[in-house]
Amino acid sequence: MKGLWILLGAGVLVAGCSTIPGMRDRSELVTEPEVCTPKRFEVYFRDSEAGLTEAARQAIGLTATQLQGCNIRAVQVIGLADARGGPTANLDLSERRALAVADALMAAGWPSPVFNVVVAGESGSVTAEGASEPMRRRTEVVVDAAPR
Repeated sequence: MKGLWILLGAGVLVAGCSTIPGMRDRSELVTEPEVCTPKRFEVYFRDSEAGLTEAARQAIGLTATQLQGCNIRAVQVIGLADARGGPTANLDLSERRALAVADALMAAGWPSPVFNVVVAGESGSVTAEGASEPMRRRTEVVVDAAPR
């Protein structure tokens, strides 16, 4: 019986905490994060390829779904490449990567007039010292989204 009394006593103490003057309700303190805000994400590619990988399709799909009910005001897609292949080849590869991402986002329902496709080639892909080459094989997507 003694164990039961302690359990009941603890229950009374916990229940009593919610009635302490000055304590705020949890719903006043914890809010859901706003979904329709500017976002930035990256899509990575295989070496010398512009085709979307399964991981890239998932990243695009998740972001497209997350922002489905938002007002998408602008989307900047920046294609990047590593230093291999020379400047002309890298610009071409960067453009194909950026267009692949933009096409996938438009296929997911994003409005096409808001897209700005930028190609940086290897010049825009400078990363922190010691970064591996795959970090340079990407497309950066910057989305200006707001609530409707």
